[in-house]
Amino acid sequence: MEIENKKKLLHRFRMVGIAEGISFLVLLLIAMPLKYFMDFPMAVKVTGWIHGALFVAFIYFAFEVMGAFNKNFGWFIKAFIAAFVPLGTFIFDRQLKKEEAALAGQ
Repeated sequence: MEIENKKKLLHRFRMVGIAEGISFLVLLLIAMPLKYFMDFPMAVKVTGWIHGALFVAFIYFAFEVMGAFNKNFGWFIKAFIAAFVPLGTFIFDRQLKKEEAALAGQ
């Protein structure tokens, strides 16, 4: 895979990771309180669906990046765990940002 395509793939993965992290925080900090304290379950239904779709996209892109960048399975496990920890995708993004900057320098 050429460098330009790798840059695009990594950038897309980062953007999906940030969106997934934001949706997780919205689900935990806004939608769930609305459901349990304001008796508004539709908030979790809609936000949960969006978060689920972004989670699937995040895992898909993690597989793509793992293959394109010859990452080991341990790296994929770190990405997977980051999706389950609040703020995890933002922390994981730091590493990805450094890799993206290194690719930009090539």
